[in-house]
Amino acid sequence: MDKLLFLYNLHAGKGMLRGKLAPILDELARDWDVTIHPTRGPGDAAETARSRAGEFKRIVCSGGDGTLHEVVTGLMALPPQARPEVGYIPAGTTNDFAKNLSLPGSLIGDAAVSAAGVPRPVDIGAFNEKHFIYIAAFGAFTDVAYNTPQQAKSMLGHLAYVLEGATRLGSIQPYPMEVTHDAGVLRDSFCYGMVSNTVSVGGFKGTPARPVALDDGLFEVALVRQPQNPLQLQGILKALASMDSDEGGLVTCFRTSRLTLTAREAIDWTLDGEFGGSCRSVEIVNHRRAITIVYGK
Repeated sequence: MDKLLFLYNLHAGKGMLRGKLAPILDELARDWDVTIHPTRGPGDAAETARSRAGEFKRIVCSGGDGTLHEVVTGLMALPPQARPEVGYIPAGTTNDFAKNLSLPGSLIGDAAVSAAGVPRPVDIGAFNEKHFIYIAAFGAFTDVAYNTPQQAKSMLGHLAYVLEGATRLGSIQPYPMEVTHDAGVLRDSFCYGMVSNTVSVGGFKGTPARPVALDDGLFEVALVRQPQNPLQLQGILKALASMDSDEGGLVTCFRTSRLTLTAREAIDWTLDGEFGGSCRSVEIVNHRRAITIVYGK
């Protein structure tokens, strides 16, 4: 049997893994020689994935998107040929990236996919010296998607974001910057921006005008100018859901393999939903097909 490392975070998703480890391990052990490793704190998943990658053909991680982010970060420190396949059993509260993988949606079903699903390459983003799997974002509404209750998102869709975001219109700050990408240069002020490789952000699954391919070497980029009222905000959110520029000129969307953003002041960024640092200048590069992740069939 090939060897598999099962790396899990018991504290993710309000502890939803507790009581489910035995059936998960039963699924994994059908086809693999399994070694288990509970994470021991921030950074442990990344270090374990990096240091033990050579022992295993596949690393399956269970936790939130942050756990997956750490595993991928650890593997990106290795040469491409030294990176094992990655399986993901989402057990967090948002699980954005899992929505790209055609997973069944139950812990046991997702474990079965991690054991016997289809390995496919995916792109990974480099953000200065860091990495991200599915999104790097800055600006006004970076945390709205994560602070809006899931029940509200399920019932109200993008209107939930309008209601949450409308409370912040008076405090939105635009950032003058220069953005260089594959097709040219933009010089303008933007209050929000995201560089993504996903169909879901903050638990809200959009309907992109053009299909998102996780392995095409391109990011989907959206840059937002400052809205003045809730109606404009609603138009912005519709444009972000479709990842298409709006008619009012407040949202600019494009695809690119790399971009640099240089602002007049340092801006806070999030990477895969976690704080990614405060930077005045960033270079973002798409590493095409850098990691192999297991999909559902």
